[in-house]
Amino acid sequence: MLRVLFVHNSYLIRGGEDVVVEAEVSLLSNNGNMVLLAVQKNKAINSFYSKIKVFFNVAYSIQFKNWMSDKISEHKPDVVHVHNFFPLLSPSIYDACIDAGVPVVQTLHNYRAMCPGGLLMRDGVICEKCVTGSSYQSVLHSCYRSSVAGTFAVARMVEKHRGSGTWQYKVNRFIALTKFARDKFIEAGFPANKIIVKPNFTVDSDFLENKVRHSRKGGLFVGRLSHEKGLGTLLNAWETLDVPLKVAGSGPLETRLSDIACNGIKMLGTLDKNSVQQEMQQAAFLVMPSECYETFGLVIIEAFSQGLPVITSRLGGMAEIVEDGVTGLHFEAGNADDLAEKVEWISAHTKEREQMGRNARQTYLKNYTPEINYKQLMAIYQEAIDEA
Repeated sequence: MLRVLFVHNSYLIRGGEDVVVEAEVSLLSNNGNMVLLAVQKNKAINSFYSKIKVFFNVAYSIQFKNWMSDKISEHKPDVVHVHNFFPLLSPSIYDACIDAGVPVVQTLHNYRAMCPGGLLMRDGVICEKCVTGSSYQSVLHSCYRSSVAGTFAVARMVEKHRGSGTWQYKVNRFIALTKFARDKFIEAGFPANKIIVKPNFTVDSDFLENKVRHSRKGGLFVGRLSHEKGLGTLLNAWETLDVPLKVAGSGPLETRLSDIACNGIKMLGTLDKNSVQQEMQQAAFLVMPSECYETFGLVIIEAFSQGLPVITSRLGGMAEIVEDGVTGLHFEAGNADDLAEKVEWISAHTKEREQMGRNARQTYLKNYTPEINYKQLMAIYQEAIDEA
């Protein structure tokens, strides 16, 4: 049994990182470990004063270094697992761990440590200038929330810790969610020997084998309704298609999508996990048309667990998880014609689609179950502890 202290800065709107934190807490607890939570929430940034305070402390916060020291003294963990330190906690929390002699594991959920925008994307297209170059150039483009001041504060954080060796010396192990993400962080100067690829996982529940072969119809999109998720490409593709599509999720494009949805597109709004699972059991394929470097794409393995093949952009970690022609199909990111062609093919080739679904299910069982993930996570913790 290990005593593991999870550290997380949650955002205002619940997202994938929060889902992963909850899943890993349950995974460790269910296997007999003592998991302790230290969480700060962005809802605390609710005044002009608090925003100014975050601006000056986002690179290094003495307040949260002391907070971290108190949490370690209180819980006496064997290992600290940091999921997100931005924007309140800051990398100062690593120094509290070093002072206490506690090893640190950091999950790299996004690209914030090298890119102030967090997505390696600018003006709707992939941008890698900050991977090897100075992140201060992002200030010229207001990459963080379209704010010059906000972008400067985050760029200062990136450059401070890049220059001072934080990533080389203050974290014992990093968890990258895909090999693609690992390669990007290595390119940005992170130590290759400390970055281990461990994907996310999803719980296997209520899988119906017959659903792979029978009664499945149409496409399904599940995710945030925003530009970087490829919603524009999705809509453009469906203008030429006679295939039903269900869209589950919310976001800044929700109203616009509802107004222009056509050609058999049905808006489902935000669904809970059980409802998403039911929709996956009824769909013939999932569509993930993201135009950014998704660090993982949890919805893909959720689809795999239900025997559902995935049509995804030939981009980053998505193309790594979905094997073209085996567990789904790839299309050129942003190319609506290519997406429409792949949708027509998978809709017309029932036998091949069903085989892809069976392959997806087997891929899930081989790589993305809680049992497999638990062994991977515990091995990473042990490496960090042995090194400390």
